[in-house]
This record gives sequence, C-alpha cells and structure tokens, in this order.
Amino acid sequence: MDISKETLMLMLRRMWIIRHFEVKVMEVHSAGEFTGAAHPYIGEEAVAVGACAALKPTDYIAGNHRSHGHPLAKGGDMKAAMAELYGRVDGYCKGKGGSMHLADFSIGILGESGIVASSVPVATGAALAAKLQNKDFVSLVFFGDGASNQGACHESMNLAAKWNLPVIFLCENNQYAVTTSYKDSVSVEHISDRAAAYDMPGVLVDGQDAIAMYEATAQAVERGRAGEGPTLIEGLTFRYEEHSLGLGRVRRGEYRTEDEIEDWRKRDPIVIHTQRLIEQGIATAEECEAISEEIKQQVEEATEFARNSKYPEPSELYDDMWADPIPMP
Repeated sequence: MDISKETLMLMLRRMWIIRHFEVKVMEVHSAGEFTGAAHPYIGEEAVAVGACAALKPTDYIAGNHRSHGHPLAKGGDMKAAMAELYGRVDGYCKGKGGSMHLADFSIGILGESGIVASSVPVATGAALAAKLQNKDFVSLVFFGDGASNQGACHESMNLAAKWNLPVIFLCENNQYAVTTSYKDSVSVEHISDRAAAYDMPGVLVDGQDAIAMYEATAQAVERGRAGEGPTLIEGLTFRYEEHSLGLGRVRRGEYRTEDEIEDWRKRDPIVIHTQRLIEQGIATAEECEAISEEIKQQVEEATEFARNSKYPEPSELYDDMWADPIPMP
C-alpha cells in the first residue's frame, strides 16, 4: 500500500507529540501540579497514530481511560488537552472532565470514558447514525484487552455485524488489564479470533508498527465505506509504564518481569518508524531529531498555557450539563 511522505512524516510527528506529552504529564503529576488518575500511553503510540492516519477528519473516534494518545493522534490540541488535565477553563471540557474525558466533536473525537468498554456502544451508535443518515463517515473505537471481556463490547460487535454498520473495533492489546494478563482471562489465542463469532474480519497486527496499523485500518475503513460492515482489529502492543499514575505504583516484577519490559522497549514504535524513514530515504536522522525537539518545546508551551489558565468558577458547576434549552417531548 502506497503511503505518502506527508502521511509518514505526520505519523512520526504525532507519535512524538504523544510521547513528549505523556512524559511531561508524568513529570508534572509527580510534582503535584495536578491530581487524580492519569494513564500513560507511552509505548502504544503506533496503534492510535497509525489508525487515525487512515481516517478522514470527518470520521469519528472514541477512546477509553488511557485517553491522551487517541485525541492527539487524531489531531487534537495539546494546549486544550493539557489544560483539561490541570482542570482549567481552557481545557477541552472546561476543566470539568479531566484526564479520562477529552472530547472535540469538531475533529471527530466523541470522547473517552473511565468506564471500561463504555465507549464501544458510543462508536457503534455513531456508525448507526452514519447508516441511517446516509453519511460518508466511519467510526472507530479504541478499547483494551480487559474491555474485550465486557458484555457491552460483545453486544456492540453483535449488533454492528447484524446491522452491517461502518464501525472499526480496535483492541489495543497491551498484554495486561491493570495486572491481569490477557492470557489468563481470554479463552482464545488472540482477541481478534473472536471476530469469527460475529461474522466479521478479525485482523491481528503488530501494534508497534505504525505502518502496519495504518494499512489494517485503511482496509477496514474501505470495507466500512463500501457498506461491507464492521472489522475487529487487534493491535499487539505494550505499555511501558504502570497502569496509572494516580493509583499507586505496583512493585516492579510483581506481575511482569524486567526482561519482558526490556524486550518490548527494544521494539519502541517511534524508533521503528524513524529507522524506516531513514532507511527508505524519506527523512534524515537530523530531520527526525529536529521534529522531536520542536515538539518537546511545544509541549513545554502547552504546559505553561495550562498553568496560566484559570480554574472554572464554582457558579459554572452545572453549565454544559444539560442542553439549553432542555428539549421537550
């Protein structure tokens, strides 16, 4: 599959956006600049970036609790994302949603949720809307290996297959649901094997390879737009950090070994993509490094923007909670 130089470079840029953003989030959270749970996406960047690069701006995505990488991969605003984590009015949800609830309808980000698998029916509903309104868009939902065992996930896949909806179910299999290996909770060898039960394609992809994720998603998008129904994609990946910053650290080695972590670090998605760009003559090492440094500075600017943004006023507590005016039957 031909992928333009522009797209390949955009993928590198967005992976660095996620990486530097998440590293900064870990730093300021550790310093106590904001509180609450935050779930680092470091190590999984290729999944979201590769998938979102295959979508149009008018296509929709929905995410989960590990939710910073998804909107940034779709082209989200770093300043608005960081301000939301800080609970400030310039955030995506005016500081009221926090880390697990970033949304921007203008670029197709339906939002994320801390409730496991709850975004899967949302994306399925968006795909139903596309079909009923005869609109040319697909929806894609990111969910983890733990969410793949939830009833809402299976109900959504069953309904999407029955109604032939243009939705892509993208399981980010990062090996562990908090501390439980998917191998201890999933009855099949691969989560993508479950697609057969719903008569839809199931595709197993190297989640550390942004190009492989792009190609698999592009094919699923093509099926959806052609009216051929949903696809289940499983991206095999790994989170390098612990499950959450705000819920206490699990002792290293308690549920995964140092050797396992190191083996996955050797397959860093940004390194893999950068080396490919250099080997194919698409970019030089210096150009790739310059992109990283540029984005690192942008993340610093986004952090200062968040720090300088105001907190929402207590009087605004119930603003945006309901439609105004409330629709009447």
